[in-house]
Amino acid sequence: MHNIKDIRNDLDFFKKKLKERNTNIELNQLIEHDKNNRDLIQKKEKFEQEKKKLSKSKDPKNFSKSKDLTNKILQLSNEQKVIQEKINKFLSSIPNLALDDVPVGADEKSNKIIRKSGKIKKFDFKIKSHTELGQKYMDFDTAVKLSGSRFVVLKDKLALLERALINFMLDIHTKTFNYIEISPPLIVSEQTMFGTGQLPKFETDQYEIVSESSDDRKFLIPTAEVPLTNLFREDIVDVNNLPLRFVASTPCFRKEAGSYGKDTKGMIRQHQFYKVELVSLVDPNNCNEELERMLNCAEEILKQLNLPYQIVLLSSGDMGFSAEKTYDIETWIPFENKFREISSCSSCGTFQSKRMKTKFKSGKNTEFVGTLNGSGLATGRLMIALLENYQNKDGTISIPEALKKYMNNIEKI
Repeated sequence: MHNIKDIRNDLDFFKKKLKERNTNIELNQLIEHDKNNRDLIQKKEKFEQEKKKLSKSKDPKNFSKSKDLTNKILQLSNEQKVIQEKINKFLSSIPNLALDDVPVGADEKSNKIIRKSGKIKKFDFKIKSHTELGQKYMDFDTAVKLSGSRFVVLKDKLALLERALINFMLDIHTKTFNYIEISPPLIVSEQTMFGTGQLPKFETDQYEIVSESSDDRKFLIPTAEVPLTNLFREDIVDVNNLPLRFVASTPCFRKEAGSYGKDTKGMIRQHQFYKVELVSLVDPNNCNEELERMLNCAEEILKQLNLPYQIVLLSSGDMGFSAEKTYDIETWIPFENKFREISSCSSCGTFQSKRMKTKFKSGKNTEFVGTLNGSGLATGRLMIALLENYQNKDGTISIPEALKKYMNNIEKI
C-alpha cells in the first residue's frame, strides 16, 4: 500500500507508473480528498487549541464558548472520518508500481521470454491429453455431483501421484533450500486477506465463509501466500532473523471469477487445487537477489523431473496487484502444443508489509520488510505436465527417476 505523502509529493510519477500498470485511478480526486482532509485537521487543531486556553480560565462566561467549540470539534472529526475512509479506499485499490526493468505493456503480449530449458520430446504416436491418459483415475462426473463444475476426484495411482509430488517438492525446498515448512490455517480473517492484497479489490474471486457477524469475516485461502506472508503481521522482526523463508503445501480455493469459458475441461483451472508455496521476508534491499533465488528453487523441481520449461518476465500490465516484478515459469504441455504457467515468482517490495504493518529493527531504526512469494510448484498443473510428457504409446505413463521412491518404486502408471 502506498503512502499518501509519497503520492502528494510526486503525483506525476505515480500517474506515469500507474498508466504503465494499465490501471485507471483518479489520482487528482485522491489528492483533492487529501487536501480536504488536511484542511479539516488544521481547523480541528485550531479549535482544540482555543478550547485548551479556555479550559485554563475559570470564568463561567467561557463555559458556553467551550461547549460550542466541543460541538465544532466533534463535527469536524466526523467529517474527517468520512474523508479518511475515502482516502483509505483509494489507497487500498492502487496496485504496486513496477520496477524499472519490468517490460512496459498492457498485457501478456508484452511479456519477455528470458530463457528456455530442457528438450521438447517428439512423439511417434498420437498424443493424448491428461484427461484421456488419466480417465481411469480421474473422475469429473462424481466431482460434479459432489461439488459442481471445476472439481475432480482423483483415485488410486493419481491420488498417490499427487501426494508423491507434494512430498517430493517439500523435501527439495526444505532439505536443499532450507525453507521452513509450515502447516497454516486454511481459513483466514479479512485483515489477513487485506494484508497480502486479496481484499478489497479481488473480493469476488474469494470464497467467504458464512459468519454470524459481519465484523468477523472469514475466507478460504486462495493460496498459502496469504497465511505465510501474514505470519508476522503487526510485528517487528529482528534484522538478524532475516531472511525468513517458509514453504507450505495447501489446498487453494478460487472462484475463478472472470474465467468462464476458459479451460473448462480437465485440471488446468479448478476451484480447488493443491499448491506448494514459497514465501520470503527479507531486507527490502535484497528483494531482487531473493527473487532470483526463489526462481531457481522453483526451477529445480522441473529440472529434477526433466520437464521442458521457459522463464517469462511479465509486463507491467500483466503482473499481479501486489507485485513489483514477476517471473512466470511455463512448462510444456504436449497435447496443447504450448507452454502453460506452472509457477509465478514475485517480489512485492514493501507493498504488502505496509498493509500488514510488518517491520524489521536494525539498530535504533525500524523499516518495512520486503516480501516475496512463488509457486514451488502448482501440483495439479505439474501432474498434467508429467502425464502428458511421460506418456507412452500404450497409454501408460512412465515415472521420472527422481519421483520413483515417492511412488513406491513403481515404473509406470
